[in-house]
Amino acid sequence: MHASAPRGLVGMLAAGLTATVIFVAAGAASSPNLTSFTNIAAANPKAPGFTAPNILSPELTEAAVAQGSMRLENGTASVPFYGYDGDGTLVPLPGTNAEATKSEPDKNTYLVIDGLNGADPGVDYGTHFLFQGHEGGAPGYITRINLDADGAHRLTLLTTTDSTGAPLPNFDGSTWDPWAKRLLFTAEFGPKTGVWQATLDVPAKAEDISGALGRGGYEAIQNDSDGNLWLVEDIGGARGTGANANARQPNSFIYRFVPQNPSDLTKGRLQALQLISLRTGQPIVFHAGQPDADILSDDMKDLHTYGKVFQTRWVTLHDTAADGLAPFSANALAKTKGATPFKRPENGQFRPGSHFTEFYFDETGDTNALSSANTDFGGWGAILRLTQASPSADTGTLTMFFKCDRAHSGFDNSAFFTRDQVAFVEDAGDTLHAQRNALDSGYLFDANTDYSNPANQAVRFLAQGRDASATIDSSLLGSPGFRNDGDNEITGIHVSDGDPGPHGILGDRIPKPFNPDGHWRAFYTQQHGDNVTYELLRG
Repeated sequence: MHASAPRGLVGMLAAGLTATVIFVAAGAASSPNLTSFTNIAAANPKAPGFTAPNILSPELTEAAVAQGSMRLENGTASVPFYGYDGDGTLVPLPGTNAEATKSEPDKNTYLVIDGLNGADPGVDYGTHFLFQGHEGGAPGYITRINLDADGAHRLTLLTTTDSTGAPLPNFDGSTWDPWAKRLLFTAEFGPKTGVWQATLDVPAKAEDISGALGRGGYEAIQNDSDGNLWLVEDIGGARGTGANANARQPNSFIYRFVPQNPSDLTKGRLQALQLISLRTGQPIVFHAGQPDADILSDDMKDLHTYGKVFQTRWVTLHDTAADGLAPFSANALAKTKGATPFKRPENGQFRPGSHFTEFYFDETGDTNALSSANTDFGGWGAILRLTQASPSADTGTLTMFFKCDRAHSGFDNSAFFTRDQVAFVEDAGDTLHAQRNALDSGYLFDANTDYSNPANQAVRFLAQGRDASATIDSSLLGSPGFRNDGDNEITGIHVSDGDPGPHGILGDRIPKPFNPDGHWRAFYTQQHGDNVTYELLRG
């Protein structure tokens, strides 16, 4: 399946894109090895009116594979560009704050596959593709980066509507399901969000499958080897009162969908994760209308304490065989059925080589340095590790792997770079950027390391910069009528060999990015601003 095709810098330059090669001033690196990334000493500061370049460990470079202002080969009046809607200029005209709505391409999914067509029937689109849903603007849409194609055919709009003709929502998460042979996209905004499945070609057929998987603030979606789907939900909770006014109630859940048949994702059981309190022996549950009862609860403190081990079990929320196929609120059912809420989980990955028995997921937390929950109750967020005897096991254990702090907070996307090393990247937001005077970073963690020991530190391999467009947007943020976000953020970190079969699902094989054979590739998107998607390469 790995057909010979333009790759890396060669393929990128052939498509007319620009290479970006940025180093830390840390000395020359010889024979780069993933396990020896040089730590970047500090994040880029947030300085009003100043841009900043991305800084990478010297063992890495990055090359742009798509940029927001690049035209789609089959764009429409409402969706003409990769990262901008057609409702304005790409930067504000002098004296105004009006600009086109930015679509914010999000989670990346890489596939190596033959026989895909594009908008131009006379073009060979190659075999290497990167898919995204878009998180902002209207309508929502799905794009495909044709990594082997020239500039004119580099970016393809797959669809803006579902199979009924309804506009797509804004998407965040994505993955490829090898049993159903469908791309899966998750939407995390409002009561009509959920999961859509889509075909790979043009025009793509997109179907809402929320009658089986429910409506929820789903951000991440991931297969396991049994064909189950794991969903991570990000819904901000109610603010606390008094001293807790800058903290939010845990309000999101971890889900597992168990299909009746892995090739058909429209029927099956949706479950949610439940933790048992170390203090009472009862499930840790959501308290409706009582945010303060959860924000500073003993259970939240235990959950964010190193060494505490929680017993877990999956509770069934909905079964299509008994409950039918009408869309339903997964978040509401999780609360009524006694599942355990978390502080805005965003993404999760199975540890390669664990046979899908170790699942790592992050909590974004409150992203506010003034939160009363920061020190002991998960306000900065955390990385949690769920361990089970098998991916379909009904019970397991959960521990905190890493307790976040001011410098490591707002974690969003994640990807394993090796069997033991997992990257988590920040989306801390403009408020926390200003409070700590630091833009986002990407960190590499070792699954075998005890981070309760302060001597053990994660390696910063990426200090996100701020491009000119994001710098302008940051200065306009909050002004009347301005509709875009501010600073750049890191999203869509993705490491894959592109295999579309069952052994290609993330967590099955041991990743080997940056090897000379080029089969494993790594990508991320610098969201907001110019909305550039990069490939990470050897330095």
